[in-house]
Amino acid sequence: MDVFEYGDEEVSRKEIMLGTTSMVIGIGILTLPRLVATATQSSDGWMSIAIAGMLAIVLAWVAAKLASRFPKMSFITYTGLIVTKPVAMILSCVIFIYFFLFSAYVTRGIANIAKQYLFDDTPIEVIALVYILIVTYAVAGTRVGLLRLNMLFIPIVLIIIACLLAFSSNLVEPSNLKPFFVSSWSGILLGVKESIFSLLGFEVILFYISNMNRPQEAPKAVIIGMVIPVLLYLFVYLFVISVFSIEATREVIYPTIELAKEIVLPGEFFERFESLFFLIWIMTIFNTGSMAFDVCILAIGSLFKNVRKMIWIWIITPFVFIAAMMPQDLIDYTNLGEYISYLGLLIAGIMPISLLLIAIIRGVKGHS
Repeated sequence: MDVFEYGDEEVSRKEIMLGTTSMVIGIGILTLPRLVATATQSSDGWMSIAIAGMLAIVLAWVAAKLASRFPKMSFITYTGLIVTKPVAMILSCVIFIYFFLFSAYVTRGIANIAKQYLFDDTPIEVIALVYILIVTYAVAGTRVGLLRLNMLFIPIVLIIIACLLAFSSNLVEPSNLKPFFVSSWSGILLGVKESIFSLLGFEVILFYISNMNRPQEAPKAVIIGMVIPVLLYLFVYLFVISVFSIEATREVIYPTIELAKEIVLPGEFFERFESLFFLIWIMTIFNTGSMAFDVCILAIGSLFKNVRKMIWIWIITPFVFIAAMMPQDLIDYTNLGEYISYLGLLIAGIMPISLLLIAIIRGVKGHS
């Protein structure tokens, strides 16, 4: 046995796999059933989630293939080899803006949900500030340590979600899933759009694969890491629809939490399952926010290599908090999320595909 197995600054495919899963399972698991139900009829939203899931898996594979083509190289380094350094700097700036807004969106999201379900009398600014300070503390540590934290949290999160589905099975009304295949193609495609937005976040692998000890294993790890949230989203959606019906799901802001509130455990030894579910969910949203903020710091740090990491953390953190507090209501917050998602599609889809094609055509490749 290697005593110092986790004493180095490299990660294995397990960390990348679970990191990808953790990054995707964020606020989306709470809101996706409502968004898809609004776009589709009956239970046909499962088709939207399945199509979006396959598309997201392909895009994640492309991103992993691109990054693994240049082992041990940072994003700005291998992008500079493909499309020149000035273009690489522009792309790094775009990614910085995206993950900066992503961090603000997650911060405001957890503040909104925590205030609604846990801290009624606590100002939303206080909740957001506490969260962003904890994230700052996490990001101040090692990047590899942040990735390895997913190995501790994600198994617990998956177990609790499995318990959520199992304990709610007695509430299922199969008739709520009928009729089948009644949605129009335009509705299905609108559901695909909403679903793909909830499956973004895997773009962090463009930066983290450089830390892998065997980067050639990255594509397979990322695919598995994406399959897990896609299946979870499918099951959660079908359970929510079957319990609440399509009409009720459209009216609930966070259907997954409401599903947890409906659970009554045998013997009533735990009266509020939603509190346990919310507590465990905070683990994955913490990891999501931490990795997003870390990549934000990594992107800007790659442009100004003489500035220490902690300097950037202290400079950017207040602006993340300010940006998180800018939406005045749920509509503004939803619009912010949509703008971020469109930018995310550019970074997760168009950019990796373009870079990989250019690299293949030009024959540009790193050395292992």
